[in-house]
Amino acid sequence: MSIWQSILLFSCAFFGGTAVFLFKGTNHKMLKLVLSFSGAYLFGITVLHLIPDAYHGHDNLVGVFILIGFIFQIVLEQFSDGIEHGHIHKHNHSHVAFPVGIMISLCLHAFLEGMPIAEGHQHELVFGIALHHIPAAFALGSVLVAHHQSKARVVFFISLFAIMAPAGYYVSMGLSNGDIGNLQQYFNRIMGVVIGIFLHISTTILFESSADHKFNLRKMIAVLVGIGIALAGFLL
Repeated sequence: MSIWQSILLFSCAFFGGTAVFLFKGTNHKMLKLVLSFSGAYLFGITVLHLIPDAYHGHDNLVGVFILIGFIFQIVLEQFSDGIEHGHIHKHNHSHVAFPVGIMISLCLHAFLEGMPIAEGHQHELVFGIALHHIPAAFALGSVLVAHHQSKARVVFFISLFAIMAPAGYYVSMGLSNGDIGNLQQYFNRIMGVVIGIFLHISTTILFESSADHKFNLRKMIAVLVGIGIALAGFLL
C-alpha cells in the first residue's frame, strides 16, 4: 500500500468524523447513500476476492473462522451500538462503556478491516473501506458531541479511529511475510475472521439501509452501483 492510500484511509475517517462540527442534526441523506454504496461494494469485494483467496491454502477450517468473525462482530456491536454501520443512537450519560467500550470496539473493528489490504486487492479495498469509514466516523463524532466531549477529545478519538485501518494493514503485511512471529501459517484463518466481520457489516448495512427494510430508488441505485463496480473490477 502506497503512502497516498494510507493517507486516503486516514483522511476519509478523520474528515468524516470531524465533519460533525459542520453539519448538525441527524438527517444526512448523502451519508446514507454513501453507506449503502460502501456496504454493497464491500459485500462484492468479499464474495469475489477475499473468500476465494482465503481458500487457496486448502484449509478446511477457514469456514469456521469466517463464522467466528461473524459472531465476533455481533459481540463488538454490543459495545459500539452499531456505529460501524453509520448508526447514530442517543445514549444515557451513565452508560459505563462510553467512551472506552465504544472506542475499543471501533478501533479493533477498523484495525481488522485494514488487514485484507495486504492480500493484493489494495485499490478495491482501500476505496471500499475509506467510504465505509466516512459515515462510521461521522456517527462516532456525533455520539462524542452528544456526550459533551470537548473538541480536542473528539478530534483525538476520531484520529485514533482513523489510524487503525492503516495500522491493521502494516501488521497484516508483517504476518503474511512471516516478519511478525511465526503466524504466516495461520494467515488465512485470520483473514477468515476478517471476512466474517465484512459479511456481517455489509449485509447489515444492506438490510438496515431503509425503514422497514425497504429500498427507495436512490438507495437501490447506490447498491447496484456498488456491486457493479466490484464486479467490474473482478472481471476486468
